[in-house]
Amino acid sequence: MRRTIQKVLIANRGEIALRVIRACREMGLRTVAVYSDADRAALHVLHADEAYRLGPAPASESYLRGDLILEAARHCGADAVHPGYGFLSENAEFAEACATAGVTFIGPPANAMRVLGSKTRARQTADAAGIPRVPGSVTGLTSAEEALKVAEGIGFPVMLKAAAGGGGKGMRAVAAREELAAAYAAASSEAERSFGSGEVYIEKLIEQPRHIEIQLMADQYGRCLYLGERECSVQRRHQKVIEEAPSAVVGEDLRRRMGEAAVRLALSAGYVNAGTVEFLVDSDQNFYFLEMNTRLQVEHPVTELVTGLDLVRMQIRVAMGEPLGLKQEDVQLRGHAIECRIYAEDPENSFFPSPGLITRLVQPGGAGIREDCGVYAGWTVPLEYDPMLSKLVAFAETRELAIDRMLRALDEYVIGGIKTNIGLFRRILNDPDFRAARIDTGYLERLLARAASVDEATVADEVVAIAAALLAVSGCERTPAVADSVQQSRWATAGRQEGLRT
Repeated sequence: MRRTIQKVLIANRGEIALRVIRACREMGLRTVAVYSDADRAALHVLHADEAYRLGPAPASESYLRGDLILEAARHCGADAVHPGYGFLSENAEFAEACATAGVTFIGPPANAMRVLGSKTRARQTADAAGIPRVPGSVTGLTSAEEALKVAEGIGFPVMLKAAAGGGGKGMRAVAAREELAAAYAAASSEAERSFGSGEVYIEKLIEQPRHIEIQLMADQYGRCLYLGERECSVQRRHQKVIEEAPSAVVGEDLRRRMGEAAVRLALSAGYVNAGTVEFLVDSDQNFYFLEMNTRLQVEHPVTELVTGLDLVRMQIRVAMGEPLGLKQEDVQLRGHAIECRIYAEDPENSFFPSPGLITRLVQPGGAGIREDCGVYAGWTVPLEYDPMLSKLVAFAETRELAIDRMLRALDEYVIGGIKTNIGLFRRILNDPDFRAARIDTGYLERLLARAASVDEATVADEVVAIAAALLAVSGCERTPAVADSVQQSRWATAGRQEGLRT
């Protein structure tokens, strides 16, 4: 069914709200921003044609209030809502409420969201579609005893996961049976706090896999295309840090097999619009279905750069009822793209958020650089939301050149007044293992542990050097007292390093 869309309300904030506003403007559509009290002066509010206040800063009183968002849509006459990612983007009830209110939801149908948005139902759908998945349960666990029974069936180590989860919330790796009961309680409790559901399931922990996902786009006429893969193996605590397309280890045959499996899953659930099917890939290039994200992904720009397609524009056209207008063979990949998520956080202090006033902002540019940014100099980063400031993306003919281009862009990037993770990206991109694509989902934790060890040794060496210099100046022999002070410094250093990890 064809629909007319003239005004789009963006039910989100930050860089993704701005990304959608820009696509709408290029399509001649009017845009409406919504904001909380903390975002009154945010960049997406300044760029939209209209803006409406939702409520106080907590997301539960603003961006997660579907009723307030639909009230704003009715008030301003918006005929469509784009949810971005996060917040209400995978909320089937909100998608249904939009339909009831006569507002087009720019995303998948509520029924498809229910089938694939639930991790356990998605695993059942994958089984029905004949798609290989990670061994484990396909329904939520009812007790720690049941978890133990399943774990012993598939063998340790295992992973507990929230059925309604994402972003690493409600996840616990379990190495042995004696750890399972406590991990089950912790995962279920965190899932309840984060998603309103404590349902947890269990699966075999695939050791040192690569995280590779397939971008999909489907229309309402039964056509579904896969738009290549993204590799997201550089993660910290199950949250993606760097994404790239294509993967250095995926060839044409594996891409086709993973893409066809992803399409089969989507079609079996009646899926329409943009979505992503995530897989784990082992060292023998066996792939296992992990989950499906029924929304636009943070990392969609790398797919846009290697395919030359505008995914947000495609989402809106599909929501209007237009056919995709492409065949699978029309999708051609070219070059290599890498994305770094720039966060207001302090890597030297356990990655704690670093909210505050941005006193200076110098943004990178030049050939092959794209920056999707949601902040400006003079704006205060609030504490209430995810601290992502921008997505910096480098594109080039080869992976090696894309890495070099990204390093150049990071050197140009200046964000004053707050801490950021820009230095961490320099460390990763200069690491020989990353440059050689020797990565898996445990890569970053190993790199950070190695770096902490080197830092500790360097501090200790510096203390010894300073002590030796002082002795040389005073003309004294080295004494036990000095040796003790060096030892104490080593203990102090070790204590500080440990404190930073917690």
